[in-house]
Amino acid sequence: MTANNYTDTRGLTSEAVPFTHAVVKGIAEGGGLFVPERIPQLELDSILSLAGMTYAQRAAYIYKAFQVNLSDEEIDALMAQAYGNNFDDERICPITTLDNGTHIMELWHGPTSAFKDMALQCLPLFFSASAQHLRDEGLIDYEFLILVATSGDTGKAALEGFANKRGVSIGVLYPDGGVSDIQRKQMATQAGDNVCVWAVRGNFDDCQTGAKAVFNDASFAETLMDTHKLALSSANSINWGRLLPQIVYYVSAYSELVAAGQVEAGAAIDVCVPTGNFGNILAAWYAKQMGTPIERLLCASNENRVLTDFINTGTYDISDRDFVLTPSPSMDILVSSNLERQLFELTGRDADAIRGWMDDLSRNKCFRVDAGTFAKLRGDFVSDSVNSAECLQTIRSCFEENGYLMDPHTAVAYEVAQRLKGENPVLVASTAHWAKFGDNVYRALHGLEPGAALPEDVAALTGCELNRRIESETNAGPIPEGLAKLDSIPMRFTEVIDKETHAIEDAVLQFC
Repeated sequence: MTANNYTDTRGLTSEAVPFTHAVVKGIAEGGGLFVPERIPQLELDSILSLAGMTYAQRAAYIYKAFQVNLSDEEIDALMAQAYGNNFDDERICPITTLDNGTHIMELWHGPTSAFKDMALQCLPLFFSASAQHLRDEGLIDYEFLILVATSGDTGKAALEGFANKRGVSIGVLYPDGGVSDIQRKQMATQAGDNVCVWAVRGNFDDCQTGAKAVFNDASFAETLMDTHKLALSSANSINWGRLLPQIVYYVSAYSELVAAGQVEAGAAIDVCVPTGNFGNILAAWYAKQMGTPIERLLCASNENRVLTDFINTGTYDISDRDFVLTPSPSMDILVSSNLERQLFELTGRDADAIRGWMDDLSRNKCFRVDAGTFAKLRGDFVSDSVNSAECLQTIRSCFEENGYLMDPHTAVAYEVAQRLKGENPVLVASTAHWAKFGDNVYRALHGLEPGAALPEDVAALTGCELNRRIESETNAGPIPEGLAKLDSIPMRFTEVIDKETHAIEDAVLQFC
């Protein structure tokens, strides 16, 4: 069977490209996002059979179903490398069932203790392999610079995944003061000869907008190529190579729930995902389209509730919306890039509509979808938002009632899951280990308000020291080694830059 090629959401790609091209390009010409021409269909028996495989084998099975244009043997080898002893649990993303019956899919057992590892231990391997295939075919003679904007977790996971990979370097932008102390230290201490990190004066949307502007600057691309033989690419979830590994864990989770006797074979489940950029929940939608018995997708927002408002009204409006810093910073996003892919699919792949809506968003900071698209959106999605006080209260109440300690992002999803729970079992995507956000977990456990000053003796602690105190108070289990030892690792990257495009480009050129 022929490979499954990729078109783009804005209809500006002259011809569909294979997986290897889509991954190394990251974003399509004209700013559109790559999507596969065909979504594979899986029979229920095939989905259930995954439970008898290792996670790496499950991932390879899904990639082969998407007809990725690499050999089966290479896919198997790359997956074995991606999902092995670099995770602290051989199950890779185990499911914990709480006393109240809610199923928690723990996606944070990778090296950086965040769900981004599920994709970013995989993408760099497939990126490097794809680039080498293109070189071998004589199609390229250059290397790549990955430029990443992060709201906290993607940056470290991408740095960890791409560090010291051949033929590629990586630069990460994060909002200065907009990530947790642990997240900042994770990025600023990153080892590797091919990595660089910059704090940006602004919020995540400023970082993301700046990165997109750099990608769209043809003269800068020419300078990079002429001077350094480098092409820009992306490891954000705009890259299909980030999204495909996320589809795997939703299909995999269903097979595990059935094998464990938690769900009857063929019975539907609902999935609740904390999301800001819409990639993680979009992966669940693709898993549903493939045949996974998922009924409702519960979209959980924090106070930056642009997605909740959109799902409930059909209007995406950030024209007069304040950006709020919350205890769940990885969701502090107003421009949800992957929503473009979702709308492309819901419109029946109408690129003209997508171009119009994205142009409206760029020009007017607002767009409204047509009635038919809105009806399809409502057919799959429901949504609610959780304010910061409710988020912290959820952390405390879940720990008191279930003995389970969760981070603020998972708490947002858990609370929305309880509010919107229907007849189906609910699978909650748990996106980070609690120790990445110890200050807000401490506030939650001790009944402090969001943003409240910590007690003087607590405020004097480093993030690692605070986590050890929480661990001793709660017996919540060991802190992952990668988080526990951050205080002993020297800081490498401390530069703060402006958010303007020229400032980012200057920083990139100095790195090169």
